Amino acid sequence: MSSDFTPDQKRYLEGFASGLTAARAARSTLTPGAGDASGPDAAHAKAQERTELGGGKLADQEKFKRELHPFDGYERLKEQARKNEAPKPADNFRWRYYGLFYVAPAQNSYMCRLRIPNGILKHWQFAGLADLAERYAGGYSHVTTRANLQMREIAPKDAVAMVEAIQDLGLCSRGSGADNIRNVTGTPTAGIDPQELIDTRPFAREWHFHILNDRSLYGLPRKFNVGFDGGGCIPVLEDTNDIGFQAVEVKDGFGPEAGVWFRFTLGGITGHKDFARDTGIIVRPEEATTVADAVIRVYIDHGNRTDRAKARLKYVLDDWGLEKFVAAVEERLGRKLERAPDEAIAPRPPQDRTAHIGRRCQKQTGLNWIGVVLPVARVTAAQMRGLSEIARELGDGDIRLTVWQNLLISGIADEKVAAAEAAIAALGLSSEATPIRAGLIACTGNVGCKFAASDTKGHAEAIAQWCETRVALDGPINIHLTGCHHSCAQHYISEIGLLACKIQVTDDGDQVEGYHVYIGGGFGPNAAIGREVYRDVKAEDAPAAIERMLNGYLRHRASREETFLAFAHRHDVDALKTMFAMEPGK
Repeated sequence: MSSDFTPDQKRYLEGFASGLTAARAARSTLTPGAGDASGPDAAHAKAQERTELGGGKLADQEKFKRELHPFDGYERLKEQARKNEAPKPADNFRWRYYGLFYVAPAQNSYMCRLRIPNGILKHWQFAGLADLAERYAGGYSHVTTRANLQMREIAPKDAVAMVEAIQDLGLCSRGSGADNIRNVTGTPTAGIDPQELIDTRPFAREWHFHILNDRSLYGLPRKFNVGFDGGGCIPVLEDTNDIGFQAVEVKDGFGPEAGVWFRFTLGGITGHKDFARDTGIIVRPEEATTVADAVIRVYIDHGNRTDRAKARLKYVLDDWGLEKFVAAVEERLGRKLERAPDEAIAPRPPQDRTAHIGRRCQKQTGLNWIGVVLPVARVTAAQMRGLSEIARELGDGDIRLTVWQNLLISGIADEKVAAAEAAIAALGLSSEATPIRAGLIACTGNVGCKFAASDTKGHAEAIAQWCETRVALDGPINIHLTGCHHSCAQHYISEIGLLACKIQVTDDGDQVEGYHVYIGGGFGPNAAIGREVYRDVKAEDAPAAIERMLNGYLRHRASREETFLAFAHRHDVDALKTMFAMEPGK
């Protein structure tokens, strides 16, 4: 039909349509309630109105979204960039929709977080990001616990240039902050892991683009995480996500067709002491996006828009119960989801807690991946360019980020492994790690985050340096440091978790940085929430405190085969504290 219109008529119709869109946007912006709201933002506006009609007071962030949708504010962001102007609180929230976080007072600058589906980049993208880090940021980047990258020290004048330059690289930062679906994680060794049940890349990619191209999926009651685990050897921590898709093999004779399905889990948020709940549902891999979309739609309608602390999916499940929520999802889908009893699920391949470090053989004969250690997740621009060259010249060109804050270089032929390891070492990095560094995780800390109470990365490094020369560990251990209750470093699921705090040291109110210490957290088949063992440990005393804990474990474990986690679970907190306080030989 469009071919029947003249160019002038087409321009008129385009202008008319744009005018209608603008009029609708104006109504939704200026009208306190949803009114006749239509279009992609309608569900959110109607949820806000239901909240108010029910006597609830919208959270400030909900008001910010109503007053001006962030995606309608790009010109305002550009104007602030032209003036090199810091955003006011409302705009600081809005610009997170573009992946920009203004982090004052920690730094008078933006942090930019990307979207990297399944955490996999091409070598030229990684090199391009190195150039951007050098041009606009602090000359480095951090790998996050969502297998993502964040870049820091971006002046307001460079914020728009950074966002647009990221898009020039075929990447984006859209929706990587605020009340949106965050970067989708997947098995970092997808497609190359000898033991995987399914390659997660196409499913992570489909979900990624589904989000990007549907504005109605932005502006949720709170942030939302989705993870895909394909059964590879490196843990993805999908059970800490709001939605977890966990590859399983369904056996024949139980009703559902035999083969690989996704086990469907809901409501993980370990910072609130809750793992995802097994729904008993299995999902065909090709239907994962459809099912996840239905979950999101129910959450949009019923998530808490008054209390930010109670706005995550977990709290809808707590209020409704799992069965009611699943029924609402099925109603949205217009069909029942498939169930499978526990006995229908074959045992999953074992995870390897150290497989993200060092050389491992791929399923492709004669090829390997190498896991590179990044000191407390930091990699400089020069190192990024060097790693991209290694991936291009010696590997298959991929850079694979992990939730363990490091990266893999894949597709390295047997005869090139030595050269790759030497090239990594020449960059000041390593493909080998001590048991402590292999599982050492730290959030940004107060160097770059306004919520953090301590310098987590600095203290993590101090703990590693102190303990490596004083403790003879013969197996891996996870030590996670997080700067605040948001628990970006997931301290509750670490064997030793440290939550930052301020400790008063004088009657005048003087404070120093410190930590509350937790013990016995785990994930995957060993999922557990850590128990508090110490409060108010000064940061300067933390390395020695961890040393005592580790050496106490080595002295009192039942055998060399007993892990720290098993040891911690075998004793109550008082008994552990007694053993940790004992002198050697007692």
